[in-house]
Amino acid sequence: MTPTITAFAQSPDRGQGLARDMRVRWALEEVGQPYHTRLVSFDEMKRPAHLALHPFGQIPTYEEGDLALFESGAIVLHIAGRHAGLLPEEANARARAIMWIFAALNTMEPPIVEHEQARYHEHDKPWHRARLPLLEKRIHGRLEQLSNRLGDADWLDGAFSAGDLLMVTVLRRLEGSGMLDAFPNLCAYVARGKARPAYQRAFDAQRAVFTASNG
Repeated sequence: MTPTITAFAQSPDRGQGLARDMRVRWALEEVGQPYHTRLVSFDEMKRPAHLALHPFGQIPTYEEGDLALFESGAIVLHIAGRHAGLLPEEANARARAIMWIFAALNTMEPPIVEHEQARYHEHDKPWHRARLPLLEKRIHGRLEQLSNRLGDADWLDGAFSAGDLLMVTVLRRLEGSGMLDAFPNLCAYVARGKARPAYQRAFDAQRAVFTASNG
């Protein structure tokens, strides 16, 4: 059965592959699973039909037969569990790959998103100028720890896995900020992820939505 995912009809990332449906698209491309995309507007995301799929009124969602999922990490983990190619077969390696999924979403992403929100939504607040350096220090600390762990390896734990897929998408949120520049191995790591053919197919599919809506 071909799954259906939801994505923004008008993506706020302007087709740059940062919206979280990108993670799901990439995972599906990596495992060679075709999929349908249902585009939803910001208004439709708050209506009962979509809220029945995603109680927080966001994207992506994933529907396959009687199964409906939300949360990009959970969807990627489901895809990785159903198809070969994103999780190792060996039990311990598989557990470590899942560990890196959680590290990407629970340890690395929160301070990065908090920094984004502060820039976009708090720039007119009196505490904004003092708060940004504190947030950037937190991000730098996490990047340093990740950089030390990665070292000169291509991927986080042996072969490319769902953990790398999610970590690359998280680190991409820092592109253009200059914060990654101090860590050449992380820059190279992100570049390796973006060079994967499956990533390119997913990126092109997401960007095509933005191009079509602004053509």
